[in-house]
Amino acid sequence: MKKFFVILLAAVLCLGAIACSAPAAAKDKIILGTSADYPPFEFIVLDEKGQQQYVGIDISLAQAIAEDQNKELSVMNMDFDSLMAALQKGDVDIVIAAIEETPERLEAADFSNPYYTDYPPMILVKAEKTSEYTSVESFSGKSVGAQTGTTKADLVTSDLPGANLVALTSVNDLVNQLVYDKVDAILLDGAVALQYAESNSDLVVSDVSLGDAYPYCVAVQKGDPKGLLNSINATIAKLLEANQIQAFSEAADALSDQAIE
Repeated sequence: MKKFFVILLAAVLCLGAIACSAPAAAKDKIILGTSADYPPFEFIVLDEKGQQQYVGIDISLAQAIAEDQNKELSVMNMDFDSLMAALQKGDVDIVIAAIEETPERLEAADFSNPYYTDYPPMILVKAEKTSEYTSVESFSGKSVGAQTGTTKADLVTSDLPGANLVALTSVNDLVNQLVYDKVDAILLDGAVALQYAESNSDLVVSDVSLGDAYPYCVAVQKGDPKGLLNSINATIAKLLEANQIQAFSEAADALSDQAIE
């Protein structure tokens, strides 16, 4: 009953769950590239029939973008570090994956106006070891995990002197590495770190803070050859004005504890 309720809540708040295996039409579709291992932004749950569904803040945003363009949304799930290459090759039309605009990424893609500003990056550690980590220097000589191709991997190298970066493509794998003491800590976007800490009593967010809050944007091919950005920015402006991104966030939070690996 609880599972049915949160699925219903997600629908009411226009979460826009998309069946993982749902076929897309041959035309009039927009292909989303994402990495669905990152609650509350993009992740997979099972519906009341046991079928896999893509859900999350970014999935809901993508659905709204597609609807405003009178197109069907098709989701292509892949490792985060493959997303920009897929966008450049034209395999996907847009990338929404809690992705920030950086100078390096601007060389390969164009970005929309921001739709969400996250908490600052946070470091997850084992609960029983939290007292060991009181400063950035505490991580010297420690193994710190981060997702391959992300700004968090860069932060481990630049802001945690002496830490040893362990880069993995899957956030689920990173969390498992921490749970089973294969790494000492992992660095994640703030909202994601809070979700994993809430769902796993063995993990806590360290008091050590890093960097600033990041605004997330939608990425399109460099030069916007498909003419998507104006419509995307209009959708974002409409959703922000209606406080709909917050509604997407609340619905995603209600489902995050059902994320499957």
